[in-house]
Amino acid sequence: MAPSEPRLPRLPLVLLGALLPRAERDELLADVVEEFGERSRAAGTPAARRWLWAQLVGSAPAVLRWRWWRGWTGFEPRANAYRPGGPMLKSWISDARYAARRLRARPGYTVLAVLTLALGVGGTAAVYGVARGLLFDPLPYANAPELATFWSTFSWSEEEFSYLRGRFPGFRQVAAYRNRDVTLRVGDAPARFVPGIAASAELFDVLGARPALGRPLRAGDDALGTAPVAVLSDGLWRELGADPSIVGRSLVLDGAPTTVVGVMPRGFWFPDPSVRVWTSTPMRPDNGAGNYTLVGRVAPGLDPGNMGPYVARLTAMLGERFHYPEKWDKTKNARVTPIRESMTGTMRPALLATLGAMGLILLIACANVAALMLGQVDARFTELAVRSALGANQRRLTQQLVVEALLIAIAAGALGAGLAAGGFRVLAHALPLGAWGETVSPDWRVFVAALGLAIAAALLVVAVPTVSLWRGDLRGVLGRARTGGLEGRGGRLENGLVVAEVALAVLIASGAALLVRSVGNLYALDPGLRAEQVAVVDVVAPNDIGGVAQWRAVDEVVTALHALPGVRAVAATTQLPLRGGSDSYGFTIEGLKDTDDGSTTYMRIVTQEYFAALGIRRLTGRTFELTDRRAADSVRAETQRGERRDSTPPERVVVINQALAKKYFRGESPIGRRMGGTFRGAERIIGVVVDVAEGKLTDAPEPARYFLADEVPMRHGTYTLALRVSPGIDPTSVLDAARRTVSRLAPGFAVQELTTMQRVLDRAVGPARQVMTLLSLLTGLALVLGAIGIYGVIAHFAARRRRDWAIRVALGLPGGRVVARVLGHGTALVAVGIVIGVAAASVLARLLSALLFGVSAFDPLALAGAGVALLVVGFLAAAAPAWRAGMTDPAIALREQ
Repeated sequence: MAPSEPRLPRLPLVLLGALLPRAERDELLADVVEEFGERSRAAGTPAARRWLWAQLVGSAPAVLRWRWWRGWTGFEPRANAYRPGGPMLKSWISDARYAARRLRARPGYTVLAVLTLALGVGGTAAVYGVARGLLFDPLPYANAPELATFWSTFSWSEEEFSYLRGRFPGFRQVAAYRNRDVTLRVGDAPARFVPGIAASAELFDVLGARPALGRPLRAGDDALGTAPVAVLSDGLWRELGADPSIVGRSLVLDGAPTTVVGVMPRGFWFPDPSVRVWTSTPMRPDNGAGNYTLVGRVAPGLDPGNMGPYVARLTAMLGERFHYPEKWDKTKNARVTPIRESMTGTMRPALLATLGAMGLILLIACANVAALMLGQVDARFTELAVRSALGANQRRLTQQLVVEALLIAIAAGALGAGLAAGGFRVLAHALPLGAWGETVSPDWRVFVAALGLAIAAALLVVAVPTVSLWRGDLRGVLGRARTGGLEGRGGRLENGLVVAEVALAVLIASGAALLVRSVGNLYALDPGLRAEQVAVVDVVAPNDIGGVAQWRAVDEVVTALHALPGVRAVAATTQLPLRGGSDSYGFTIEGLKDTDDGSTTYMRIVTQEYFAALGIRRLTGRTFELTDRRAADSVRAETQRGERRDSTPPERVVVINQALAKKYFRGESPIGRRMGGTFRGAERIIGVVVDVAEGKLTDAPEPARYFLADEVPMRHGTYTLALRVSPGIDPTSVLDAARRTVSRLAPGFAVQELTTMQRVLDRAVGPARQVMTLLSLLTGLALVLGAIGIYGVIAHFAARRRRDWAIRVALGLPGGRVVARVLGHGTALVAVGIVIGVAAASVLARLLSALLFGVSAFDPLALAGAGVALLVVGFLAAAAPAWRAGMTDPAIALREQ
């Protein structure tokens, strides 16, 4: 610029230099300077300055966008021919466009790859979403890492807790809680069932949980004579109107006014998400009935998983104070369990097994997509060789494969997220989650997991064709194409993928086979009753009604249910079989001393038709009859009128099971013998019935006694009604009518659950049944994916050697020999995969040991069945390409080459 010309202002010059791309900066600044000089000479320097600032401000947004697009995408290079530089993302975006065009041009390959990967991704993401809350997410307690539950759950007594309270070795605090489902009455509406627990005052302090409103349970709430108080869950509070002033008001729980002292925050639960109310319970130091669970917070510096010395001191304290029967001895097998482990229980192996199976499905899907991509790379080897000869290096070719895989992954991740969301609820109900199954729900983390899994799978998938590309001789391909030589690639990577797919499928199939055998063994057990054709209604009675009044209401309901169409027998009981043992009491037998050592039996209070309703077979003697009821009613009426002068308690009739008869009567007839120890007065044995699985399905037979409800109308709180319907009638068809009958005749009772005895039996079989169903479905999916993979690899194997086969057939090789060779190649790969899979399954199947019954983890039948299934699938998948290879016309094949 000449000295006489106007000088460009420095600040606009610096700003322009910062805005403009480096490659064009000097040229554009020169144009600006020239224009500034012309405007200065024509209109003066101030006007030129105003023009310069207007241009700077007005063009800044456009120039910034232009600079970003050119500089960071690379589509307009940061350098020109005079100033060397290079693109940043240009090659990646170009490759993405190229990969998208290729995928659109091959819709079959694209759809198959995306669907295959989406199935594995969606299933794995869904299982992870279900399992996350149980196995990985933090528990809603501030003190969760320090919490542990004590052994003998739901069998600790108030007497034991009161004796140890405040001096548990190794623990800061310990709380006791028990199940206490309640009825809730609001106005004149029928009673509703509310799941809950009753707890000692320490519970929320032990957990480290604070209410959102009000206060938690505190010292004194569990003292004898104290008015009952309750803490509500957030969900129950919202159902009641979400009124903050509810704290301090009363709700009618179990028929009694109960003061609400607090409301827990949203997301809090204990001990499972079904519990909606926590009530205080009076702790009586003289109550030896065991139905509590203990949860404690360990002392500072201690580990809940390593409390052996402190547990030993605790058992010593118990042994000094209490004398336990052999079966219920708390000084043996004592341990404390970290709270998450105790809460997940049998759900943990089921979740891990399902998550592992879905992970295997994802790996099989990855192997399938890798085989598809490998086939595409093989088919493009000549094209890739030409591009290499024109200057493309292997890094750039690999980048194109990575971009193609990532595009497939993004599509598969989006589709997999949709599959995960759609199948989430189905999966949650299919898994043995209990109360957790109703609370889990998909959230954004499931979708993120699906996308992350898809990208990780894509990177795993692309490794296979990348290895093939880097190991391949691109120039040699051109040479063989020029000279007409035979294709020399051996397909070892493809063969390895088939072996891996088969081995993974064998792992899933063997696990499913083990569970099938285990569940079959469980269903083969005789529960002692006939579960078919029985409807079950569970009801909760309000606590303010006495035992006689409760049973009178139950009797009215039983009579009304008997009148329902199709109902043959109706009974009520305090404890249904197959739902876990409880209500065990000591007893004596007249003339025997063997029962003075603290022996106990299950005690069941039942109505007259109990054995007929549940199909429990009588062995000797008789069961309860109408005359027994009339005699009990007569005695009660005489007592109420004051006409009964004899102070001796009336003799009761009792039915015992076969286990009790065998253990204590040793071949003698127990009919007419007398027992005692549970109630005042004698108990005369009138009959013996078969052993029923009163506790768990797999428990050994235990002694049990059955009392007629008319003779011992104890207040129990929860009752089960069993309705046997006529053959050909679905038991679920009477459940709604049964609910209405209960609501009409006993409005103070709340219906807890409507189900069937068959479903009760299914639950008793345990989580293995549900996991078996899931693994069986996943096995079917694995077999389908495996068949697709085997078919694709063998088809590619045959096509790659098509010219070789044609020459051999032209020289006299029979077509059947070609079929045999191709089929033999595929069968050999499948056999190798089966051997590897069986070897791995024999080791990893031990992870299912917690779900197995009557079968070992290394079960020859299960492993052999899985192997045979995969061998058949592999043979059939290889048959079609083998047949096509054998039927190829040599002339056509050679002419095409």
